[in-house]
Amino acid sequence: MKKIFLIVIFIIFSTLPSFSAHIYLEKEYQNQWCRVNNGQTEVILNDKTRIDCLTQTHAIEFDFASKWAESIGQSLYYALETGKQPGVVLILESPQKDLKYLERLNEVAKKYNIKVWTMTPQNMYPQRNCKK
Repeated sequence: MKKIFLIVIFIIFSTLPSFSAHIYLEKEYQNQWCRVNNGQTEVILNDKTRIDCLTQTHAIEFDFASKWAESIGQSLYYALETGKQPGVVLILESPQKDLKYLERLNEVAKKYNIKVWTMTPQNMYPQRNCKK
């Protein structure tokens, strides 16, 4: 009985990070932006990696602000694999707090020619301000 209790406690605590306090899921931002910008979501490459949104011109990675650095590598890889330009949509759920991440991303993006867009919860339902 004690083992079962410990397993249940472990499962509960190990899943807590997945219930982080995001207003919307990354996938919801992705679907909204990609639909508005005539892109295709979840494009699977030969190596089974998935491009969050592929438009006529860009291979785009979506990430929450704190994951800005990860978005750079993924967007560059997707661009390399598709022949499109790299792009990142950085999700800013707390714009004042997240500004430091956007500034870091923009610094690198300028050097490596990565197009950067942003989304906030205000860009969601109804569609507003998330056009290219």
